[in-house]
Amino acid sequence: MEYMEKFVSLTRVILRYVILSEVMYRNIYQGNFLKAVRHARFIATTSPTQNNAQNLNEARFDGVGQHNFDDFTKEFMQNRIEVNPFQRLLLSAGSSIAALVDPRRHDMIACLGETTGEHALQDILHTMKSTEEGQRILQQKPRINTRTVNLETLRQLPENTFGWVYVKFLDDNQVTPDSRMEVRFMDDSELAYIMTRYRECHDLVHAVLGMPTNMLGEVAVKWVEALNIGLPMCYGGAVFGAFRLRPKQRKRYISEYLPWAIKNGKSARPLMAVFWEERWEQDIEEMRRELQITTLQN
Repeated sequence: MEYMEKFVSLTRVILRYVILSEVMYRNIYQGNFLKAVRHARFIATTSPTQNNAQNLNEARFDGVGQHNFDDFTKEFMQNRIEVNPFQRLLLSAGSSIAALVDPRRHDMIACLGETTGEHALQDILHTMKSTEEGQRILQQKPRINTRTVNLETLRQLPENTFGWVYVKFLDDNQVTPDSRMEVRFMDDSELAYIMTRYRECHDLVHAVLGMPTNMLGEVAVKWVEALNIGLPMCYGGAVFGAFRLRPKQRKRYISEYLPWAIKNGKSARPLMAVFWEERWEQDIEEMRRELQITTLQN
């Protein structure tokens, strides 16, 4: 365990200096030599444990040529960190170990998803482009957060609607749609949007499946996502998350949750091609039948 903690710590240091080095070299390339010198000094004199994320983001964003981008792409370009193949390999290895040591490290889980999921995201992109609903998602690039979704309006909907079920899920589990991390370690803005979409739709999938956010519910949802969406990080969360279940939970997991999750993951319509925001007022049971989803009967 001591060696794992050291490796995780080293990963965080590497991640920090990847960010700072990218800022410095980009300024050199653009001819901003004074800024490059400032960031070189920053690299040499700043402790890796200090929190300077805000300064780093401000330093990266210059706004050049971004007037032609949509809102998501502008945000993505502001937050994006370029990494070479070796750095990507280090980030992938380090974040995977960090996520195993502490599954609550959502930053490491997010990093793992971005550094290992490109091929799966290409498959998701192909699936979304093959449906009219998915095409509209890719064109409009909707976001799910408290700035774009009026939760109070959803609370006023009838109890049998998807919107009401979703906001009840948020309230019961004390979660917010604003908690998802931005994508930073990807090159393609369209794939970055799909990864963002996956993160922001995760709670919607919980709601339509009727699964809580406890460990048993999370593992079950990860299996559904793994088989339906195909991201490697979902398979990892499903397999390794099961090892953290308590004995009583493990018994129910094997006899009830796992067979149910596998069935739904294989039979459900592609969930990434669902325009959830257009379905707030749809009857939840009608929606489940349409998506070929069944809930687990306790």
